Amino acid sequence: MRTRAAILRQAGTPWQVTELELDEPRYGEVRIRFAAAGMCHSDHHLRTGDSVCRLPIVGGHEGAGVVEAVGEGVTRVRPGDHVVCSFIPACGTCRYCATGRQNLCDMGAQMQTGMLADGTFRFHDDTGADLGGFCMLGTFAQHAVVSQASCVKVGKDIPFEVAALVGCGVPTGWGSAVYAAGVSAGDTVVIFGAGGVGMNAVQGARYAGARNVVVVDPVPFKRESALAFGATHVFADADSAHQAIVRMTRGQLADHAICTVGVLDAEVVAQAAAIVGKGAQVTITSVGRSGDKHIQLAANGSLVGYQRRLQGHVFGMCNPLYDIPRLLGLYRDGQLKLDELITRRYRLDEINSGYQDLEDGKIIRGVIVHD
Repeated sequence: MRTRAAILRQAGTPWQVTELELDEPRYGEVRIRFAAAGMCHSDHHLRTGDSVCRLPIVGGHEGAGVVEAVGEGVTRVRPGDHVVCSFIPACGTCRYCATGRQNLCDMGAQMQTGMLADGTFRFHDDTGADLGGFCMLGTFAQHAVVSQASCVKVGKDIPFEVAALVGCGVPTGWGSAVYAAGVSAGDTVVIFGAGGVGMNAVQGARYAGARNVVVVDPVPFKRESALAFGATHVFADADSAHQAIVRMTRGQLADHAICTVGVLDAEVVAQAAAIVGKGAQVTITSVGRSGDKHIQLAANGSLVGYQRRLQGHVFGMCNPLYDIPRLLGLYRDGQLKLDELITRRYRLDEINSGYQDLEDGKIIRGVIVHD
């Protein structure tokens, strides 16, 4: 079948909206009609060249829609089901899935190529070139064929625009605080960057019982929004935040710093390490420019002497098959703000305008609504 999609042919160029040929699903695969796709910063990293992937590629790794067809051997979903696509597949049988670490599933090895389990691709352009879908998805296409391991069935009462966000940004941010950082009741937490991921780290920290949730972001709109999502203090720069943390903790400094800025660099990591106290942790969620060195700390003073920890993670250490329904349950109960994350909706043809808005700090999360 034919489908419209936003593709990237070369780093440094805009997203191109075009028509592609889409194969039918094969063994263990599912064809989805996407209704909505979240505009995550990770896709923008592909366009800027900060992250490297196989090109050309169909963008998008946050998406929700309806299962239209299934191949042989599919047991997880059936036609008509509403699904969220997790940007990390969860096969359920590899070493990591079997030990409760679905976020490290071995099937994620092809996220940067979009190649499916049999080593082939389902998208093709009119020249015959094969295209993968980013994170084995490609939610910037109106239709895609994906592995059933990427599908999580959700209730039909959940709006697609909301459901799309729990495929990446929401669990990544929320899990950054709850799982990766392990925030506890009464803690002081500093979150660097209040975008689509950072705002959910704010929500996670508050849910875990943090006493002080401090946000550092240079954009006034994002600082104001962070207060509505549960931040207790907001600052435009790290120095101002540091001075306030010294006062509010009587010199003990923060228990946690979580880096959720749009582009990670060594300065942010150093600021995060300096703002936490003894036995504290810096949790790194952000993606930096490929090839750059992002961690440059003096071991004696910054790490060893203060017994600080650095923790990297994927997907907020969440388990997609468990945590995606769990987070949607919190949303149903009014304990998690998801509608409020969506600043603006875009048509597929407006994708480049949407990402310009993201760069300009005008949105928390943009969503593409497919026709």
